[in-house]
Amino acid sequence: MLIVMDAAASAEDVRRVVETVQKLGLSAHPIPGAQRTAIGITGNRGAVEAAAFENLPGVAEVIPVSAPYKLVSREAKRENTVVSVGGVPVGGPRLAVVAGPCAIESEGQAIETGARVREAGATLYRGGAFKPRTSPYSFQGLGEEGLRILDKVKKETGLPTVTEVMDTETADLVAEHADCLQVGARNMQNFSLLRRLGRIRKPVLLKRGMSATIEELLLSAEYLLAEGNYDVILCERGVRTFADHTRNTLDLSAVPYVQRISHLPILVDPSHGTGKRQKVTPLSRAAVAVGADGLLIEVHPHPEQALSDGPQALLPEMFAELMKQVRQLAPVMGRTA
Repeated sequence: MLIVMDAAASAEDVRRVVETVQKLGLSAHPIPGAQRTAIGITGNRGAVEAAAFENLPGVAEVIPVSAPYKLVSREAKRENTVVSVGGVPVGGPRLAVVAGPCAIESEGQAIETGARVREAGATLYRGGAFKPRTSPYSFQGLGEEGLRILDKVKKETGLPTVTEVMDTETADLVAEHADCLQVGARNMQNFSLLRRLGRIRKPVLLKRGMSATIEELLLSAEYLLAEGNYDVILCERGVRTFADHTRNTLDLSAVPYVQRISHLPILVDPSHGTGKRQKVTPLSRAAVAVGADGLLIEVHPHPEQALSDGPQALLPEMFAELMKQVRQLAPVMGRTA
């Protein structure tokens, strides 16, 4: 259920509704909008009587929410959510471009990459300190040392940082260093981790699982919002299909579909979506054309020496060319880059 407050409703009116919800043993989630506040209700196992709220001061209407994901749906919030990551808006008129290496391998590699992507126009820096790998013998990241390097990259470049958090044990540690916590495809349905990140209250970048439907992605996001964290960014990064000409099948149709049924911003990761360097720029153009709120791009100054995902990493000069093309295309979509 969703309670939509009148545009002239006071803070006291909102508080009264929240208290009424809580007295029923349910959870209230105030969602501020551009013109009015909506209050989502979760925790009910059956229908909630609308009459309990309809006559409260400041209530404009009470709307049943049909989607299984209550708080991330357009029914809960009609305006697009804009998430601030270290002061950089994600979901607004400017495309967010998150760029950097798959893994932080050394201080020199991380800072050099950060300087090059910032110069080319990236708005956020990505770099993994903890790396979930298919093989236990592959490079697993530098861990806490990588997080300290991430801090140095931010200090040197001024770019807010995005890095992956793998488990509940290291969630607080990663949150101390990063501006945005990335949940990778393998962890999209790690519900204990999602609940923990929902309570940390830092922006979360949630990647779609390799075999996940859109509904499953949105229900995973719902875990975060249900815990009180409304700063959630979705990411399409390709799904596993029978195709063998590419690492994954990048599902660009997910972007307009998600934007129709959810208010959360959505990025596209053509690096993991294709796994092949030469496909990243054309799929980036396509992502902008279908209306994505931004891109997640892997860049490495020496990809042939990369310890993780070298074949999909762009050289810095290739990233600069990608940004040039994105800046040309963005105005067609009513965006800047």
